[in-house]
Amino acid sequence: MDKFAIQGGVPLEGEIAVSGAKNSALPALAACLLTSEAVTLDRIPPVRDIATMERLLEHAGARVVVDGERVTVQAAVIEHPEAPYDLVKTMRASSLVLGPLAARCGRARVSVPGGCAIGARPINLHVSALESLGATIHQEHGYIEARAPQGLKGGEVRFDRITVTGTEDLLMAAVLASGETVIHNAAREPEVVDLAALLIKMGARIEGAGTSVIRVTGVERLRGAEHRIIPDRIETGTFLAAGAITRGDLTVTGCEPEHLGAFLAKLREAGVEIAKPSATAIRVRVPGKLQSADVTTEEHPGFATDLQAQFMALMTQAEGISILTETIFENRFMHALELARMGANIRLDGRRALVAGATTLSGAEVIASDLRASASLVIAGLAAHGETLIDRVYHIDRGYEKIETKLAGVGARIRRIS
Repeated sequence: MDKFAIQGGVPLEGEIAVSGAKNSALPALAACLLTSEAVTLDRIPPVRDIATMERLLEHAGARVVVDGERVTVQAAVIEHPEAPYDLVKTMRASSLVLGPLAARCGRARVSVPGGCAIGARPINLHVSALESLGATIHQEHGYIEARAPQGLKGGEVRFDRITVTGTEDLLMAAVLASGETVIHNAAREPEVVDLAALLIKMGARIEGAGTSVIRVTGVERLRGAEHRIIPDRIETGTFLAAGAITRGDLTVTGCEPEHLGAFLAKLREAGVEIAKPSATAIRVRVPGKLQSADVTTEEHPGFATDLQAQFMALMTQAEGISILTETIFENRFMHALELARMGANIRLDGRRALVAGATTLSGAEVIASDLRASASLVIAGLAAHGETLIDRVYHIDRGYEKIETKLAGVGARIRRIS
């Protein structure tokens, strides 16, 4: 099992590039199941979750050709409209194929996502939405089976709570449903907008992506297309926090600043100097002391829950008390206990974490509990005195492409131990 060894105390300086967004690439790959023609996707990050999705597409019968970050998928015939447990047990996004398979094949069998370290991600929102389009849903032996032998039919869907994967799943189902589908309380994340852009290139008729109401007029068939995945806003935020905590002079390139409005606002509030040297780059420096800043996670365009852990690591070096409130997942503070092992002063109170700073962090042996918790420990390790040893870094490999190589390129003393 791989580990990261980090010698902290080195400012990060120079330029670091972000990859394509994993959370955009996954639904884009699932959308390839909607057509028999070839779909080519650029800027697909070669991370573990992507490899799992590619294996899932191949299991269904698709031909997948990987050429670096360029992936071409052709699902001329779908032989197995299913997502078996053995293939997808390590990936929460397996439910994204439920809608496309039901829409194209009239049936789908998908393993129910298991427990998640950071909290519940109920699939019932996907299920009830598909039922609104006429699918018959049956759950048995750990699988969800959807059937629509006469095809899906458009309808009104109102999500009880905002769900990104639920919105994406229903959007992919609706593009081949007969009639109009209206999605109320839809997720507004950039990844949803990116999926809609791909589907429109494939011939779908979609209006309102990026707003809380999306209208879809179903079409009989979709065609092949080429599409470039948007930059990873979570990786961008992770690198910005790393640059700030090390008091370096770091420029993150190939990003989309407009996708990070709430996060950038909180960095400025904390005393981080932010410049935009170009439309696709952000430069961070800390000219003075870091100051405490309170954060409440929200759906987009609010402060992303996937950046909460990284911001918590940064706030351990800020003067004063920061209050971080987690509203999306009920168990997303497990990294706090590991940060405390490094010297952080953090008190947990239900869905709130109180971080008192600035504290001196010292290297320690810590364990990563999930993808973003891993990133927070890397960030803390970069600022700590001595060596930090992070175990279970397979979590971070799920969503970050060669993070140790990228960070080493801007001065970090980090290495992977196999």
